[in-house]
Amino acid sequence: MIGKLFKWVAGAGSVKERLDSVGNLAKDIRVALTGELPPEKRAELEAKLAEIEGKIREGQIEINKIEASSGKLYLAGWRPFVGWMCGIALFWNYILFPFVGWAMHVWMTGEVTEIPKLDTGDLMALLLSLLGFGGMRSFEKFKGVEHRR
Repeated sequence: MIGKLFKWVAGAGSVKERLDSVGNLAKDIRVALTGELPPEKRAELEAKLAEIEGKIREGQIEINKIEASSGKLYLAGWRPFVGWMCGIALFWNYILFPFVGWAMHVWMTGEVTEIPKLDTGDLMALLLSLLGFGGMRSFEKFKGVEHRR
C-alpha cells in the first residue's frame, strides 16, 4: 500500500492506482485514529506519512524556486503582485480613503471639520495576529521545540 502511495507521489501509475493508494491511506489513518491499530503499526504509518509530506514539501519548494527564477512575469511576478495589491488595498481602506473623504468634504462644502480618526481595530487585529504567529514560532525556536504537525 505504501509503495503504491510513493508511486502516486512520484507521479507513476494510473489514476486508478493513485486513487486506490489514497483510499488505502485514508482507511489506515482512520484505523490509526480510532485506536484499532497496534502502536508499532501506528508509528510506522506516522513515519511513512511524514516521509510523504516531506516529499510533497520538497516538490513544492522546487516549483517555487522555478517560478521565482523564471524570467516570465506571469510565473515570477504573481506572488509579489498579490502582496503589493493586498498592501495597497490595506493602505487605501484604512488610511487613504478616510483622508480622501475628509478632503472632498472640505473642498465641496468649504467647512473644515476635524481630521478623521482612523479605524485601526481591524488593521491592528490583522497586524497583531501576523506578528503573534511569528512571535510564537520564534519562542518555539528559542525553546528548541521542533516543528510538529
